[in-house]
Amino acid sequence: MMPEQAAEQAATAALAERDAIQANLLELDQGFTRRLLDGAPLTGLTRQRWDAASAKLASLWETYMAYSAVVDRVAELGAGGRRPAKKDLPELTGLLTGTSVRLTPVKAPLARRDLADTGRRELTIAASVAEMRTAFSEVAEVTSAVEAVWGAVGGKLDAAAEELGKCRTLMGGLGVEVQAEFRDAESSLDSQRAGANADPLALWHAGQVDTSAADRLRDQVKGLGTRIAELDRLRAAAQGRIDALSARVAAARAARQEAVATWRRAAERITEVPSLPPDIADPPLAALSALATAGQWTRLQAEIDRCEAGLTAAAAQTTETTRSAEAALGRRDELRGLLGAYKAKAARLGAAEDRDLAQRYDQARNLLWTAPCDLAVAAAAVTGYQQAISRWKGGGGGG
Repeated sequence: MMPEQAAEQAATAALAERDAIQANLLELDQGFTRRLLDGAPLTGLTRQRWDAASAKLASLWETYMAYSAVVDRVAELGAGGRRPAKKDLPELTGLLTGTSVRLTPVKAPLARRDLADTGRRELTIAASVAEMRTAFSEVAEVTSAVEAVWGAVGGKLDAAAEELGKCRTLMGGLGVEVQAEFRDAESSLDSQRAGANADPLALWHAGQVDTSAADRLRDQVKGLGTRIAELDRLRAAAQGRIDALSARVAAARAARQEAVATWRRAAERITEVPSLPPDIADPPLAALSALATAGQWTRLQAEIDRCEAGLTAAAAQTTETTRSAEAALGRRDELRGLLGAYKAKAARLGAAEDRDLAQRYDQARNLLWTAPCDLAVAAAAVTGYQQAISRWKGGGGGG
C-alpha cells in the first residue's frame, strides 16, 4: 500500500496526465485532416492505412474512456491538493498500481479467437497510457503524412490552377494547338489533384513528399502561361496593325497621287524622267482575318510584316520619284538661270553682238525653253556657251 503523500502525488500526476491525453486526443479527433480523411473517397495505400488508423483510433478512445473512468475515481480519492483518507489508501493504491483499467473490446472472429479468450483485458494505468501513446503515434503519423502531402502538393497544384485561371480568359481564338495544350494541362491538374486527394500517401516516401509530378505540371503551366501571354500580345498587336494597314494604304495612295502629279509636270517638260511608282495594292484583309480566326498569330505577324514592308518600299519609291522629278525640274531652272547669267557676263565683256556666241546662246535657250527638254543636251549647250565666253574673253585680251 502506498504512503498517503506518495498516493496523493501519484493521483495528482495521473489526473494531469489524463487531462493532457484528453486534450491531445480531442485535437487529433477533431482535426481538419482527420475529418477530411473520414469523408474522402480514399483509395490505395491511404485507404489501407487509414482504415487501420481509424480502427486504432476507435480502440484508443475505448481505452481512454475506461482509463479516464479510473482516473476520475483516483481524483475522487486523493487528488486536488488533499491527502487521501487512510481508509481509501488500499483502493487508491490498487487503482494506481494494479490492473484497474478493464476493457471489453469487440471480440475477434471465431476463426481467429483463442479458446480461452474471454474478450476482456485488464491493464494498469501506466500500461493503458503506454498503449494509448503507441496508438496515438500511429494515427498521428498517418494524419501528419497526409497533411504534409496535401500541403506540399496542394500548394503547387493551386499555383498551377491559378495560372490556368488567368490563361482561361485569354484562350479564345489563340488556335487549336495552344488550346489542346491548355486542355492537357487542365486534365493533368484534375488527375493529380484527384490522385492526391484520394491516395495522398502514394506520394509519401521515406518521410518525404514526392512533388516531382506537381513540379513538372507547375513548370509546364508556367511555360504555357508565358506562351499564351505572348500570343495574346501578338494578337493584340496584330489586330492593331491590321486596323492600321488600311490607313497606311490610304496614306501611301495619297502620296502616290502627289508623286504622279509631280511626275506628269516633269514629263511634260523633261525628256527623261524616272518611271512612275507602282500602284498601291489593297491589303489582304480577308486572308489576314482568316489567319486571325484560325489563331495562327505567328504566321499572321509574318504576313503583316510582309504587307508593311511592301508599303514601306512603295513609299520609298514614291518619295524617290517625287525627288527625281523635282530635281529634274530644278535642274532645268538652274540651267536657265546659268544661261541668263552667262549672257549678262557676255554683255559686260562687250561680246553680246558676237555671232558665234549669239548662236550658242540661242541654241541653249531653245533647248531649255522647248518642252520636253533634253537636260543632258541642254546642259552641254550651256556649258559650251560658258566656255565660248571664256575663250572670247581671252581672245579679246590677245587683240
